Amino acid sequence: MPVCTLYSLEYKPDPASWFGRIRHAPGAVLLDSGRPVAMRGRYDLLSAWPLDTFEPEPDESGAVFFQRLRQALTLLGHADLPYDCALPFAGGLIGLLAYDFGGRLETLPNRALDDLGLPAARFGLYSWALINDHELKRSHLLFHPSLEDAEQQRLIQLFVGDAGDAGEYDHTPFELQAKFTADLDADSYQHAVERIQRYIREGDCYQVNFAQRFRSPYKGDEWEAYCRVRNACPTPFSGFIAIDDGAIASFSPERFLRLTEGRVETRPIKGTRPRGANLQTDAEQAQALLTSAKDRAENLMIVDLMRNDLGRSCQIGSVQVPELFSLESYPNVHHLVSCVSGTLAEHQDAFDLLAGSFPGGSITGAPKIRAMQIIDELEATNRSIYCGSLLYIDVRGEMDSSIAIRTLLLKDRQISCWGGGGIVADSDWNAEYDESISKVKVLMEALEPVTP
Repeated sequence: MPVCTLYSLEYKPDPASWFGRIRHAPGAVLLDSGRPVAMRGRYDLLSAWPLDTFEPEPDESGAVFFQRLRQALTLLGHADLPYDCALPFAGGLIGLLAYDFGGRLETLPNRALDDLGLPAARFGLYSWALINDHELKRSHLLFHPSLEDAEQQRLIQLFVGDAGDAGEYDHTPFELQAKFTADLDADSYQHAVERIQRYIREGDCYQVNFAQRFRSPYKGDEWEAYCRVRNACPTPFSGFIAIDDGAIASFSPERFLRLTEGRVETRPIKGTRPRGANLQTDAEQAQALLTSAKDRAENLMIVDLMRNDLGRSCQIGSVQVPELFSLESYPNVHHLVSCVSGTLAEHQDAFDLLAGSFPGGSITGAPKIRAMQIIDELEATNRSIYCGSLLYIDVRGEMDSSIAIRTLLLKDRQISCWGGGGIVADSDWNAEYDESISKVKVLMEALEPVTP
């Protein structure tokens, strides 16, 4: 079996110093664990110059698109890692699924306006990657066996020494040209929440995740915007993907699906409290979340949904809940997080797992299909990248993916972000409105100019 080649580099705990060297390259992508501040993630993964790029055709189903991606991995060719090497990626696909890709997997009406023009999915096929292993404190260039020696040497020279450092690039400093403004006013938000609660009383659903969008014009370098928010809000499932006329900058705390050696894991978040102003109030907020009957009930509802979704692709009887109602804390919020795991069934792969589970239940509601229909009815515009996923799938079939919450779309000189929450029968619309803002407040404040 062909084996990947590794080239060791000086370990750097912050991947920004590496990524700056390829920031302007075609197809530049960074999947970022948020180190050295965020401590839950182990690896950073970055690459550029894809061999090919894949987007869905206008009327192409999700199943047909996934089959094209399978064929791309087959053409690149299976490869193993060197013996006793724990790196997560051996060459393959890195990219995004927009939330709206779910409409290609399920039969859904599409009444919402698409005014952002992001493709429903976009993947590059990469034959090399730079990977930081923060547990072992090592940085490696990984080369798929198909990559020619001359290209390997070019990449080694690019990353060795100080040549090509980010500071050598000319760029326009990032600047918002107005404060973020919401697409919905408070009255419209209240009306939507009350409509969801009528659907719940009528038996259509148990919970619906409802979101609102915030926007601002901007100018300057999108990578600088990413670095500013990263400094304010490091998270273990961050990422930066260069796209036409802009970039995606994600600061997600939430894993969607991980597949490694046949084991599947998802970690849904449901339940949020803002951080307190001091140690005492912060501890009180955390304890209030941990003991909240409402938040625990919502979290359990999504755990049951994800157990069902994983059951579509996992061996019968293998789906378990090894972790329930854990607390995870970030610079602006506390989250209630659970874990659902399983063993992938024979003749199933990462694409089958995605097809049976996307988009994640924590950002739709329950039952999932009806909740998605209500989201489409009540949200004024498509979600685009929000609540989609940044992910990789390598030539061995390994996968890891985020749920793209706390995410910015910078495109055509307009920056957009979204905040939302799960609406249930006893939700208070004022509290939900405030929560939707608190979830993205740290992103907005990191980019808005300081008022004298």
